[in-house]
Amino acid sequence: MPDIPQPQILEAQVRSHPYPLLFSTISGAHLYGFPSPDSDFDLRGAHVLPASNVVGLDLGDETLQRSEVVEGVEVDLVTHDVRKFFTLMLRRNGYVLEQLYSPLVVSASPEFQELKELGKGCVTKHHVHHYAGFANTEWGLFRKLPEPRAKPLLYVYRVLLTGIHLMRTGRVEADLPSLAEEYGEYFLRELIGFKRTGLEKGALVHPELDFHQRNFDRLMERLYDESAKSDLPGEPSAKPALNDLLVRIRLGG
Repeated sequence: MPDIPQPQILEAQVRSHPYPLLFSTISGAHLYGFPSPDSDFDLRGAHVLPASNVVGLDLGDETLQRSEVVEGVEVDLVTHDVRKFFTLMLRRNGYVLEQLYSPLVVSASPEFQELKELGKGCVTKHHVHHYAGFANTEWGLFRKLPEPRAKPLLYVYRVLLTGIHLMRTGRVEADLPSLAEEYGEYFLRELIGFKRTGLEKGALVHPELDFHQRNFDRLMERLYDESAKSDLPGEPSAKPALNDLLVRIRLGG
């Protein structure tokens, strides 16, 4: 398992959470393999509301979010109650699966490994719509910037290659450097290096917009091609097992 950057700060944030955590992992640029020296930390996970908070009319804190600067480090923490998190897993939401399978684990309960196994039954060929939609949104945001920046462009490529890999293999991989090497997208090496050594909002010196437009179109086409060829199921199979796990977690057994 990779080393956790700033472990004391992140573990303290987890310990101060008002509810027990099923798990917490690092997402964002650190997970994607291109953090800048001044990148913040995105902590994501699932918490467990007590039964008394979920049997009444008010569901309580289904989502908790807070941002703090600790010892000069900005930490953004977002967690969902387990019921909401499991529901998102069943809705073709690639983002929550990336959090679940992040190798940068800050905290894990005994049920975490079981949840990771069940997550495999949530992957379907329809996740292509999540990644295609996300990539289109990110590409549109990048093209609207008055000064093109490396971060949003890298997000475009990360999303496309993660989606392609998921359609081909059924496995969630969010690390852009390893994906770029596996799929021969070697032009990304320089862009990743620029982001890693520069500022979080550093502007591109030579944006080469036409070049990136061609690559965007090419990878988007491949994403849909891989989906059409994919052997992944059309619907998730994990709902009954997730329901059983949720009941056991909520009842403390």
